[in-house]
Amino acid sequence: MKIDPLGDAIVYASLQNCFALNVEDKVFKTVLNLRLYGNQMVEDELYQVAETCYYTDWAAREIICDRNYMEASERSRTFRGQLQMIISSRNNKGFKITKVVFFTPEERIMEVTEAQRAGYEIANTPTRLTLRSSKTAPETYIQQVKGVNMIVLKTSTVFEKKWQMTQIDAAAACSISFTPYTIIWFLPKFIEPLISTNQPRLLEVFVGIDGHRLSPAEIAARGYAITVTDLHIIVHIPVGAVGGYFKDDQPFKTYTIEPMLELLWTEGTTLENTRYKVLFPITIPVPQIVDNTVAKERIFKVLLGPFGDDVALINITFPSGVLSAADCNVRGFNVQEHRSHNGSLKFLTLQVPFTDRLVLGNGYTVYSLHMTFGLMAALAGPFSFTARLEAQLLDISCDHANFYVLVKYGTHGAQFQTLLGKRTLSPDLAQQYNARENGTHFSVTVPFSAPDVVFEVRGSSIRSRLDVTLRNPQTGRHVKDFALTCQFYSTLTECFPNGTITTVAVKVESVPSLNPGQLTLRDPNCGPRFSDDRFAYFVFTANSCGTKRKVLLNTLLLRHILKLLTYSHSMLKVICYYVVNTTYALTFHTRARRSQPYAEAAKGKLQIAMRLALDDTYSAFHQDEDYPLTKFLQEPLYFEVELMTLTNPHVSLELENCWATVDKDGTSQPRWNLIINGCVNPVDPHQVVFHSVWVDARVKYPSHHKRFEVRTFSFMKDQDTMSPQVLSTNVRAQVKTETINNDKGTQIVKVKKKG
Repeated sequence: MKIDPLGDAIVYASLQNCFALNVEDKVFKTVLNLRLYGNQMVEDELYQVAETCYYTDWAAREIICDRNYMEASERSRTFRGQLQMIISSRNNKGFKITKVVFFTPEERIMEVTEAQRAGYEIANTPTRLTLRSSKTAPETYIQQVKGVNMIVLKTSTVFEKKWQMTQIDAAAACSISFTPYTIIWFLPKFIEPLISTNQPRLLEVFVGIDGHRLSPAEIAARGYAITVTDLHIIVHIPVGAVGGYFKDDQPFKTYTIEPMLELLWTEGTTLENTRYKVLFPITIPVPQIVDNTVAKERIFKVLLGPFGDDVALINITFPSGVLSAADCNVRGFNVQEHRSHNGSLKFLTLQVPFTDRLVLGNGYTVYSLHMTFGLMAALAGPFSFTARLEAQLLDISCDHANFYVLVKYGTHGAQFQTLLGKRTLSPDLAQQYNARENGTHFSVTVPFSAPDVVFEVRGSSIRSRLDVTLRNPQTGRHVKDFALTCQFYSTLTECFPNGTITTVAVKVESVPSLNPGQLTLRDPNCGPRFSDDRFAYFVFTANSCGTKRKVLLNTLLLRHILKLLTYSHSMLKVICYYVVNTTYALTFHTRARRSQPYAEAAKGKLQIAMRLALDDTYSAFHQDEDYPLTKFLQEPLYFEVELMTLTNPHVSLELENCWATVDKDGTSQPRWNLIINGCVNPVDPHQVVFHSVWVDARVKYPSHHKRFEVRTFSFMKDQDTMSPQVLSTNVRAQVKTETINNDKGTQIVKVKKKG
């Protein structure tokens, strides 16, 4: 069943489905009862729909490859109406199916009942044998036929009656691959696992959509193409063609279409025909160009994809020339491949700096980039995508990593020297800072960590400052000087969940004589992990190097001081906050189980029994007439709690709270907790010992049993020792079942309040 883009439900069924009424292999009727729900104003509505199909043009062999199953139907005249129905036949006069031999490709023999339990459908009429299998059944295997991967199922069904035995072979093979970027579907012209002679002859080829054949005129009008070569039948469907639809799925757009390919061939001189029909729904991601450029970073960032695994970038064409992928990386364009989370698709990314000569524009505010990606696919051949990008910069002086200096020439032109910090912009330094000049402007890019940048304290934050001076080279007079100051974006302190703390100390302008390598933490033995003339990097833990701890409400405050480093005449403080007690809201998406029945969460009463075993083998138990028992102190008692009457192996019994009292009243005092929230009592000097439960002659479902060991003890009251008492009784416990939506679909039964 599928839902089309208009919301209509479409049900596809084999003519020989399990519920079809078959009249002499000519008339097939299937009746469905559909329950419609979702309207809260009225009760769910039940509709009955029926479809009758007339099909008399049977081939000797019919093979169907549908969305999730494969079916082979073989005609046999051997039995002349003597075939009996599978398993249910009690008439021994005719043949009946006894075994199925699977070739995987090794032989594996199954009784017919075993094959049916494994999910295979094996049925027959007086003239045909039908075998149906899921495409993921264990006895299927992958075989490459003329370069196309196919799922293959090969069987031989054994029929027996007294003193006689015969076999009918049945096989199916379904293609599982196509080009995932353009819809080019390859199918072997002759599918070797289905052919037994070397003289096959192709008689007919039909193409259709959604199970309906298309005429040659319709195929041409839609832009489809079908080609028959010596090895393959090739169907080409343009992305976006009539018959399919687009859908904006996250994280990319997809196109879906369901082509059908129908073949008819014959072999040798037997004139026994094979009709082969494939319904192959295809959903492909539509490759797109995504512009991820952030103008202030001064780099064009492009993402292209998704593509299939066999697509490779050959070159990129720019207005001024063509560069290979390798040439682009040499030029610094950082061409990379990325995989989707499951590895089935890949994307291409490209980064082109605004400063590259391939980027068009005025060089300062508006930038544009035109390029065409040339790609090659192993099956589809070459194809291309064109990108036209534009970015605009307005009054940007710095970002998270760099200073950007832009100087416009005045009446003096370019007749001046440039000083960055205290250094003259020499040719080597200009190359290092990517200096550019176009006759009216010049620009440089200076990283925050460059030696010409100084650090200063502004309030409680550290900022980076770059001093720029324009000087007359003849007179030495300053034509212009200015400074750019930006927030220091690097993280100085990081607090990790495992208690590790890292911090960076920087040398500021106000302490020019500081040597970062001499800095220490509160403990003089804790020095920097790394240091140079401008930075010191420390790594320590929350319980080392003299770190102080303080609890403020639900927050743990960790405080540390670095010695010898003064910012505005104060020590550098490193502070981390950890939330001690907090509640996090988690969300998750559940999916209903595909298998039925589905257990709904509910509350109710179940019968629970608690018994005292004679020893740790739990093979025999004390009876009512054995009580009261006399035991020595510290002598072990072996208890078993059992969930009675249920036969569901997916239900699990969990002990939540168990305790001991002096009196039979479970609410009386004194009381000693043995199990708390499913765990042993942490303050119990002789803690409960849990014992594993295994399947044996008495225990069928281990999850319905819990066993634990308790050592006898005395209650103390007013310094007088009270005699120990051991109680054993059938316990009625309030229980609830919870259905947990995990991959095992486990139900948990918890014993509440009474032990």
